[in-house]
Amino acid sequence: MASSPCGSGNFDCGLEIKTRSVEQTLVPLVSQITTLINHKDKPKKSEKTLHAIQKVGQAVSAAVGRFVAVGEAIAVENEELKEEIGLACFEARRAGNAIAQLTDVVNPEHLETDGRSTVFSDRSGMVKAARMLLSSVTKVLVLADRIVIKQIITSRNKVLVTLEQLERVTTFQEFVHIFSQFGNEMVEFAHLTGDRQNDLKDEKKKARMAAARAVLEKCTMMLLTASKTCLRHPDCESARINKDTVFHRMRYALEQVIEIVTDTWPAGDSQVLPVSLYAGIKDFKGRVESLRDSLYPLPYESMAAQLEAMVEQIEDFTDSAYTSHEQREGILQLCHLTRQHTQQLIADWTCAQSVKAKDATEEMELSVLKTCQSISELRRELHKVAVGRATDLLKLHSDQLTLQTLKAAGNEGNLEAVAEYARTMNEQKEQLVETCRLLCHISGTEPLEITCIHAEETFHVIGPQIISAAQTLALHPSSKIAKENLDVFCESWESQLCDMAVLLREINDVFEGRRGDKRTYLSLPRPGKHSANLKTAKAVKLDSEEQTTMAKLGLELRLLTSDVDSEVDRWEDQEHEVVRQSQSISSMAYSMYLFTRGEGLLKTTLDLFHQAEMLSEQGLQLHSYLQALSSQLLDEEKAAILPDTEKLVSLCQQLQMGAKTPVQGKSATFQKVESSIQNTKGILSAVVFLLPVCSKLIRKYKLAQGCPQTWRDQQLPTAIKEETLIGKSTNGFGVSSLEQHMANLTFLESK
Repeated sequence: MASSPCGSGNFDCGLEIKTRSVEQTLVPLVSQITTLINHKDKPKKSEKTLHAIQKVGQAVSAAVGRFVAVGEAIAVENEELKEEIGLACFEARRAGNAIAQLTDVVNPEHLETDGRSTVFSDRSGMVKAARMLLSSVTKVLVLADRIVIKQIITSRNKVLVTLEQLERVTTFQEFVHIFSQFGNEMVEFAHLTGDRQNDLKDEKKKARMAAARAVLEKCTMMLLTASKTCLRHPDCESARINKDTVFHRMRYALEQVIEIVTDTWPAGDSQVLPVSLYAGIKDFKGRVESLRDSLYPLPYESMAAQLEAMVEQIEDFTDSAYTSHEQREGILQLCHLTRQHTQQLIADWTCAQSVKAKDATEEMELSVLKTCQSISELRRELHKVAVGRATDLLKLHSDQLTLQTLKAAGNEGNLEAVAEYARTMNEQKEQLVETCRLLCHISGTEPLEITCIHAEETFHVIGPQIISAAQTLALHPSSKIAKENLDVFCESWESQLCDMAVLLREINDVFEGRRGDKRTYLSLPRPGKHSANLKTAKAVKLDSEEQTTMAKLGLELRLLTSDVDSEVDRWEDQEHEVVRQSQSISSMAYSMYLFTRGEGLLKTTLDLFHQAEMLSEQGLQLHSYLQALSSQLLDEEKAAILPDTEKLVSLCQQLQMGAKTPVQGKSATFQKVESSIQNTKGILSAVVFLLPVCSKLIRKYKLAQGCPQTWRDQQLPTAIKEETLIGKSTNGFGVSSLEQHMANLTFLESK
């Protein structure tokens, strides 16, 4: 047996991959190496097999060479990581060369006589080379990722320095100069953190990043107007409080971003979320149901304690002054019923233990069912109360009457009226804060819990800021700057109410099972439908070898569905027809990907072909909508989407015809499967291209019709380079609207 071609170098194979870009870079390499290691080691090797193995080996070696060249260039530019990246690149090149040598097997007549080690004679050598290659390439990628983190930290530090300068300015002229620099630095920070947010694998970190960036988005405009107000009225205490709060929130959000990207948390702080009622109920129900499988010793004391801890959390609902008497009684009754059923379950378990039963007794099974049913009813009731409360509040405050009265009182210089309406504002704030807390309990996922906590904190902080801004205006009713400042804070409040409405819809989607890590589109034939197809087609199930062949196609399909989802997430209007239809196409394609893995709801090729028909129909519907859209566009705008819309309809027709064409024999069926997946990949590629183009054209059309612009729609200041956020709508903080406000600084009030 030949020695390891890679030497004895060893890297930590347990390097944690935290971003999708690193993961997806490794996917093709893993696929090719797996092909080399898992090839059939048959006694007689055809020339076609040998050529295929050598081609894969050469492709791996060439790809490694290109990868190493880029890695070495990065190392030159980053002195502190030069040695580590250089060593990893060296090992990667060595491993790539070893794989190329082991796959140099084109001359079958010399394989047995020349004594060379090949992939056939030294399988362990190939495994070691593959391990070394994956380890070293992963390390280069993770080190390169560390450079991205360093860029974010450097950008944050620049923002902090300028922020401190802004806080100390005493003249408008100095403020205008520094704020212009601050705007540019925030744009850079927006690019870096937006890309990072989209790239994160951990959904909780992604939600935390989104929350921190939302704070920065709103606070950037608040900082501008609050600072201007303080400069115009330097002796006004309420203006100073207003400004100080904004600076504090910005610093806190900047630190949160760094904690997320570096995975470091301050001493005494914890990134662990408080246990919500949803999580507690889910865990409790899981423990109860697990008793069916085995009669392991039941820690009934801890089980009862867990239930009591949940009941204590439920006091957030029952102790609220805004919970009706009927709702309170209903919740308390369900808590009492759950206690009774849990106590009966413990008693039945004790009885089963005493008779040394091997399986759950009938009495115990009945107690399990009753306990699960009562805890599920309790969860439904809590969801109903929280969602109902939130819905009523959003309707109640949709007219923004409190904000309007505060503005009017401030404009009139009426401090007494401001104080009176401030009490109403405080009550509204407390209602919303409490409602966000209840929504957090029933949100259903940890990312949504994080969003609920962010909403709670935002209402808690902005409410008093609106009051202090109104007080400042009442003290200086003729001040245009003070009026502008109050308007900005009120707009932020209204924006948060809109965000809460979106959050409420997402929570309902989770509760009703319409949302998950990835939705599976349930479009299989049902009894009574597609009967003609069911009679004429015979279901064929692929064997393991054929499924292995399909794995590569499936992996490419999976990556394309991720691309579609990423583009869809960039749309503000998640209910838009283009978004809805694209999501359906992506979900159906994901079911087809699961089929290539032998998983999911599609069990046979017949299921797959029916799914392909449904996907083609959805694609044709999308094409019809895009045709209607193009009729409203100018000729040059039509040219931007016409080629790919025609490509889309052609691919959908091919997929539909192929799926409906009957075939006989296993070989023909397998070819039909491959063709269906290839056409589906083409459809997804067309959708990936069309989504950002359509988003841009639709925004442009809305603006032409006079629709209001949001911060995601706006262009960045002209002072910024052309590297704008067009096509990357999630990467902005709202700094785009700073251009107009910076210009306004040159026209200072004369009063």
